[in-house]
Amino acid sequence: MATAADATMARMSGPWTGPARAGAGAGAGPVGALRSPDDALQEILEAADAREKFIPVTRAALFERLMRPQYWPPGEAANVGRFFRYLDYWRQQSYGALLLRLEQLYEPFSPDSDLLITRRFSAEERRRMQAELVDGIETLLRQANYTAVDPSNVELILTKESHYGLDLHVDLKAFDVLSIFYRGATKRREARRTIKKLYLRKEEFDVPIFQRLFIMFKLKPEAARIQEIMTERNCSFEEAERHVRRLRSALPPQVSSDSVYLKLFKNMPRTDIEMVFPNTQVRFRLFDKLKLGVTAGGGLGMGVVGTAGKIAVASNPIALAGAVAGLGAVAFRQAMNFMNQRNKYMITMAQNLYFHAMADNRGVMTLLADRAAEEDIKEEVLLYSVLAKAPVARRELPDVDRSIEQYLLNTFGINVNFDVSDALSRLERDGLVSELADGTLRALPPGEAAAHIDRLWDGYLDALPPVGGEAGEEFDFEENGAEAVRP
Repeated sequence: MATAADATMARMSGPWTGPARAGAGAGAGPVGALRSPDDALQEILEAADAREKFIPVTRAALFERLMRPQYWPPGEAANVGRFFRYLDYWRQQSYGALLLRLEQLYEPFSPDSDLLITRRFSAEERRRMQAELVDGIETLLRQANYTAVDPSNVELILTKESHYGLDLHVDLKAFDVLSIFYRGATKRREARRTIKKLYLRKEEFDVPIFQRLFIMFKLKPEAARIQEIMTERNCSFEEAERHVRRLRSALPPQVSSDSVYLKLFKNMPRTDIEMVFPNTQVRFRLFDKLKLGVTAGGGLGMGVVGTAGKIAVASNPIALAGAVAGLGAVAFRQAMNFMNQRNKYMITMAQNLYFHAMADNRGVMTLLADRAAEEDIKEEVLLYSVLAKAPVARRELPDVDRSIEQYLLNTFGINVNFDVSDALSRLERDGLVSELADGTLRALPPGEAAAHIDRLWDGYLDALPPVGGEAGEEFDFEENGAEAVRP
C-alpha cells in the first residue's frame, strides 16, 4: 500500500526515466543492469547491508532538482533555494569549528608543522589529546560516509593477489594506532596483454578498487615493540632489539613514533593496499624466485665448472688468479640480478603510490571536513524535501528511507543506502524538524526554515567558548630557546 512519503517522492521525482545504467554512479557498486523500478527496489531491499551510504552526486545537482518549481506550491521554490543555501553554509561552519579543534589537537602530533614548539604536554595530556584526535577524525570519516575496515581482516588487507605484481608484507603489530577507511568499493575496467592471447591482443579485465582509501597510523615506541617481541618469541632483549631495528631500517629517518600520520589515496586497487603502509616489505614472488634461482644456479654452476677446468690446467699464478676473478664476476652478476629485481619492485610501488596519493596529514583533515559537510547537506535536503511536503509519522520513516533511495535511483541511476536516522537527528537538533505529541514529524516551511537558520547564525558567535583552558603549559622562549624550535 502506498504511503504519504511514496506520494511525496513521486511528485518530486517526476516520471520514471528508464532502467539505471549498469554500474552507474561512483557508489553504485556491483549491482549489474536493473530491469525495472520494481526489480531495482527489490534489489535495494535485498542488498541493504552491501550498499554504501555515500551519495555520489554533487549537492548542486540535488539542489537543482529538488527546488524545481513544479514540485512546490506556487512561489515557494525561491524560498526553498534560499533555505538550501543557508543550510549549506550553516553545516559548513559546524564542520569548520570541528576542524579548528582537530587542528589544535593535531599540532603536537603533526610531522609536517613548521611552527615553534612553545607548549609542553605531560604524557597523560598527550594520551588524552591523541584519543580525542583519533575519535574526531573517525567521526569525520563516518560523516563523510566512509566505511571502516578491520585491520585484522586478512582476506582484505593481506592478500597475495597483487594487481601490480608485487608480493608485499606488513607487520600490523608495529602500530600503536591504526585506522583504515574506504569509500566507493567498485571496479575499474583495464586491459593488458596475456599469454592466453600470445601477447598479441589485449584482454580486458575488472580491477576491484577503493575510490577513496584513508589510513591513520602511529608507530609504537621502539622500546614497547622490543618488549612485545621478547614476549612473543621468548627471546633476549638483544635479539628482539636487532629484529625491531631490522624491520624499521627501511623507514625514513624522519618517521617518528611520536607523530600521527594521515594518508588519503584515490583509485587504489584493493589487492595492493599494503603499499600505503610505511613499513611495507617487498618480497620476491614465487615465479621470480624460480627464475632467479634457475639463472643463478646455472650461471654459477657453469662458472664453477669453467673455473675448475682452468685451475686444473693453469701453469702460472696469473692464470689461476684470472680464473678465480672470473668466477667472482659471475657470482657478482647473479647477486646484482637479485638487487635489480628488488629495485624494480620498489620503483613499481613508488610510481603507483605517486599517482594514487591525494593528501597527507593536515590536508587530509581539511578535505574530510569538507566532504563530511557535503554528505550531511545532501542527506538533509533530501529528507527535508519529503517532510516539508506532508507530515510523516515516525513509524513511516522506513518508507521514507526507501522512497528516497528509489528517488536517487530514478533520478541518477545510483543504488545507495540512505541514512534517514542520521539526517533526521541533525534536522531535529537544529530545530528544523519537530515531533508532535502523536509522533508526527513536522518540518518548518521553507521560508520559516531559512529565517530560523538566520537566527542561529545571529547567536552563533555569542555562544563561542572563552579562549584558554587548553591542555599543556606555555613556556618562555628566552628560557627555552633551543627547545622552542621545530626539529
